Amino acid sequence: MSILPPQFNLDAPRFDQSSYSGRAKHFFSTTNPLNCLATDAHLDAAKDTVDKYKRGELNHLSEDEIWAAKNLVDSAFHPDTGEKMFLPGRMSAQVPFNMTITGCMMTFYKTTPAVVFWQWVNQSFNALVNYTNRSGDTPIPLATLGSSYCAATGAALGTALGLNHLTKSMPPLVGRMVPFCAVAAANCLNIPLMRRLELQEGIMLETKEGEPVGISKIAAKEGIGMVTISRIAMAMPGMVMIPLVMNSLDSKGLFKKYPKANLPIQVTLVGLVLTFATPLCCAIFEQKASIKPTAVESELQAKIKSMANPPELLYYNKGL
Repeated sequence: MSILPPQFNLDAPRFDQSSYSGRAKHFFSTTNPLNCLATDAHLDAAKDTVDKYKRGELNHLSEDEIWAAKNLVDSAFHPDTGEKMFLPGRMSAQVPFNMTITGCMMTFYKTTPAVVFWQWVNQSFNALVNYTNRSGDTPIPLATLGSSYCAATGAALGTALGLNHLTKSMPPLVGRMVPFCAVAAANCLNIPLMRRLELQEGIMLETKEGEPVGISKIAAKEGIGMVTISRIAMAMPGMVMIPLVMNSLDSKGLFKKYPKANLPIQVTLVGLVLTFATPLCCAIFEQKASIKPTAVESELQAKIKSMANPPELLYYNKGL
């Protein structure tokens, strides 16, 4: 078999990641729920196709065929470690799993047992997603995983139960907003705690060409902050707009006439919203985030200045 150089670079996303529209197109591909239906055999075949193409062995395939394989690989394999990710933790699983969990949180928010159960389920799922999509350079110890999970679950439960108590005498719409407040509070704790090893030890910075430069705690802090903002923004459209719709339907007597319609309507609406909110919010920040050398630690700045060609920007994987 003749070996030819690849016609285009598969190490970079197909669409321009410096623009929001390019990042959005990329995440619409990688968060596509249909990718969850791919079997292990299909995923391994896609990875084999990508690897062979990079070696110049599959130049007879069309560009669309190559990128279809690459999209499957991006949706299921960790960008740093190359490991196949656990299905519920993949970004392609966000919509089907989150629409069910969020729909139930927003439906069963009035009684304490229901609040406790669904907030616990949600934080368990979030912990799994955070662990699966961690930065590959810094493994998460089980002790860190457990403590951050407990803290986030406690924050979610405390916020939800406390606000439920405070909003009992308020209009129903206010009570419907409680699940979002709980999710936002938990995200502010869960993600930094889950990845606190990165905050303590730092994250690897690279040049544009992928050459390692050094470890930075400042970059880790920025990256984790961006992920936290994206996660809250991802939850906001469904958990803020849908309560407005449900409150309107409730005031018209729909759920008195059809009480069992509440859950399926909410789950369906959340699914529709998340189909767009997930990729659009993942695209708010670049996956390979950048930082100026002047913004990192002083000792790292000195190392960069001593390089033959000091880079103007440094890059790191911020995680998802």
